Parts: sequence; C-alpha cells; structure tokens
Amino acid sequence: MNSVSERLIIFTRYPEPGTTKTRLIPVLGPEGSAALQRRLTTRVAATARRLMQARNLATEIRHAGGSAALLRQWLGEEFDYRPQDEGHLGQRMARCLAGAFASGAERAVLIGADIPGITAAHLKRAFEILQEHDLVFGPAQDGGYYLIGARAAHFAKEPSYLGSGIAWSSPQVLARTLEEVRALGLSFSLLETLADIDDPEDLPRGMAALAGESPGIEFSVIVPALNESAQIVPTISHLCRNPSVEVIVVDGRSIDGTPAIAQACGARVLEARPPRSLQMNAGAALAGAAILIFLHADTRLPEGFENQVRQTLARPGVAAGAFRFKIDGNQKGFGTIERVANWRSRFLQMPYGDQALFLRRDTFWELGAFPPLPIMEDFEFIRRLKRTGCIAMTPSYVRTSPRRWLHVGVAKTWLINQAIIAAYFMGVPTERLAAWYRKKI
Repeated sequence: MNSVSERLIIFTRYPEPGTTKTRLIPVLGPEGSAALQRRLTTRVAATARRLMQARNLATEIRHAGGSAALLRQWLGEEFDYRPQDEGHLGQRMARCLAGAFASGAERAVLIGADIPGITAAHLKRAFEILQEHDLVFGPAQDGGYYLIGARAAHFAKEPSYLGSGIAWSSPQVLARTLEEVRALGLSFSLLETLADIDDPEDLPRGMAALAGESPGIEFSVIVPALNESAQIVPTISHLCRNPSVEVIVVDGRSIDGTPAIAQACGARVLEARPPRSLQMNAGAALAGAAILIFLHADTRLPEGFENQVRQTLARPGVAAGAFRFKIDGNQKGFGTIERVANWRSRFLQMPYGDQALFLRRDTFWELGAFPPLPIMEDFEFIRRLKRTGCIAMTPSYVRTSPRRWLHVGVAKTWLINQAIIAAYFMGVPTERLAAWYRKKI
C-alpha cells in the first residue's frame, strides 16, 4: 500500500457460522449471528470507502478467520487485507498502530466493525482531532471504546494504555485507559458515545442504529422455510414485485430446491438451521424496514395488506397485529377451525404464527425477539406482546394451506394443538413437546 498521511484500520472477523458473534448465538443462531457480522462489516467498509474518496486515506482490514482472498472477494479490491496478530486486544491494536506509523502514516485511526451507528462524519472528526491531540477515543455504551486514534509524533510501540494492565473484557476499559493516558501526560479528546452489538441486550439499540439503511423499503417480510418448493412461489412471488417490500426467506437447509426457487422469485435467502424461532430472529437481524411481518411459507397475504398493516399499527395502544385466519379449502370442519381461531384472536388477542404477525422492528427487539424454543415460540412471544399493548386484527384474511389438516385429519390436528398448549402450561419441556408434535403431524 502506498504511503499516505492517514491510515484507517478496521478490526473484523470473517463471518463463519459458529465462530462469529458467539454471544448472540442463543438468540440469532450461528448462521444469523454470522449474517449480522457480515452486515455490520459491509456497512463499515462502505463508510470507509466514502471517506477514502474525500481524504488522502488508506484503509486496511485486519481480519480474524477467513483469508485475504475471501475478504477481497467480499469487500473489494481497494482495501489492504491482513490477518490480526496474536495476543490480547491491546497488543493487537498497538502493533497495528505501530505498523501504520512505520509505513509513513502521520495519523492512524482503528475501529471495530460491530458499531452500527458509526459514520464517515465520526471518522472525519477523529482525524481532525488528531491534528491537535495525541489521542482520540470513541466511547462505547458498554464502557469500552469503538475507536482509538493516535498520531505518530507521540506514539510508543507498546504504550501502557494498550497494555496488559487493562482488563479488556470489563466495563472499565475506557476509564482505565484514560487513567494511563493522563499519567503519561498525553492529550486526548472523545467522540460521541455509540452502541456496539456484542450481547443480546445490545440488539435493541444496535438495530435502531441500523434504521434508514434501506430507503424506500417499508415492510420486511420474513419467511422461515424448510422444503417448501411446492408452496414458496405463491407465497412470495407477488411480494417480491412490490417495491416497498423486501422478502427474506430463512431456509433451514432444504433439500428440495427451496432456496434457489426463492432467489429466482427475487427474495433474499439466508440459510439458518431450525428451530423456526432462531430462523425468524436471524431474518429480523437482516431486515431493513421499520415494520416486520412474519409469514409462514404456506400462507398468503391478502391484496392491499400494506394499508391494513399501516392502519392497524397507527391505532393508539396497538403493539402488534395479525390477519384473520382462513384455510384454503372447503373441506368439512374447516369453517369451525376458522371461527374458533378468529374468535380466539379477536377476544383473547392470541393469534397464532400462521396468521402473519406484524409489528414495529423496535418493539420486536425491545421484547427480546422470539424466545429460542423448538416449539410454541409464537405463543410465548405473543404473551409478552400482550403486556405492552393491544394485538389488533385486520379485517381481511390470510389464506393458509390445508395440507396439515388433510394429512392428519381436522379433528385430530385440532386436538393435538390443544394438547400441546395444555402441556406447555403444565410445564412440559418444549424439547419433549416438539419431539411429540413431529411424530404426530
């Protein structure tokens, strides 16, 4: 890389499922956590690219996992890719900053990739501060920092503020670092405090910071799927043609071509293993719209659903909504099932997952997303929702496939559903309920 006066260094991890954002796996699953890491890194790379167009700036991406070839294929040719060194975080940062100065940079800024709120303006301000101060820090809400910048004139190769005396995983990282900085007599300045995404409790703030990333997209329709090649086209094809809608199909490793069919329709496809709760959470972590709609792969939204969703969520006191329920067929017994489901939804505010639950993105993450259960995740999440406001029903229907009732029988399917609910209230572990349900359906 040619010598330039300013160097930006980005720390990231290659998004390999199971090794990336591991503390988020209980909520998003391994694939969803990796997909979020990919989203955040792509975002910060785009931010760096904009800054490079305006300044005499070089950018290097220091990666853990993956390879330079994989990173270059993913993020582009304009960055320099190098693996992160060994050692604790402070040692790795110190070596990267020292390397930047050894290559001729006068000012260097190092950032993490997991800060959704960071902008080119933050980075520009950091380099401007280094015209007058020895150091700059970007405080993170968890007590650490998302950015450190230094200038060559006053940088030691192994500074104490990046040494082993700092407890790098503690909430006192920034406070202890600044103690060391003051003891050395170095000048510094602080940027705006931003949220990072490391733990599940960071998701509400982090996802709010990602708002506005997809202008023009009003609805994110999230479809968990597993071997749904026969159903997926009528479910999503008309939605993919709607410019205000993004469709995210979260495929549970189908073997019937479902992912390829969904992509051909225009959907974004993420592979994420079941249970469905983690599939839906993973899809929500990629969503760009302010309104989320969770749709089963065998259920079709009605024409004009957009206005009904808007109007429902605009009503005072409404936390979420769902559609009235209709089975796509006229077999005996279907009418009774529909009437019971719609009565329950209207008067008990307990719609089921096949009624296309919709809500604001902020509400979803503030409630902690779907609980990571192998079954009954929608039931439990709706119970949480009811504590925050009304769950309103739209005047129109979703139409769901009759296959389950035809395969098992109307009465038997209804009895199985009621038995599952009763056992859940009695405290039977959801793993046992899921295994029993799979045998019966």
